[in-house]
Amino acid sequence: QLVESGGGLAQPGGSLRLSCAASGFTFNLASMSWARQAPGKGLEWVSGISRDGSDIYYTDSVEGRFTISRDNAKNTVYLQMNSLKPEDTALYYCALGWGAGGRKGQGTQVTVSS
Repeated sequence: QLVESGGGLAQPGGSLRLSCAASGFTFNLASMSWARQAPGKGLEWVSGISRDGSDIYYTDSVEGRFTISRDNAKNTVYLQMNSLKPEDTALYYCALGWGAGGRKGQGTQVTVSS
């Protein structure tokens, strides 16, 4: 099970930190990703992290603004989002594995608006 939290309303230029609590599998053996779906658009992969955190990747549009991390002791993966833009508005999911196609949680809504 994957349970996302931390979404909400932020102003442009603001920050939010998303969390994803994992259970039901061996978290420290799993790579994890964040993905998002904006209104009227398809699912987009945002970032991924390897099981030990040594490999991290971002989609170009968030590189330098978002930071993915994980705490294997807490079975949790995070997404720190800084310098938020209105185009970051979306339902954000954490996903098992690399990419956006794996098992996902219910999502947490992020809205960036003044």
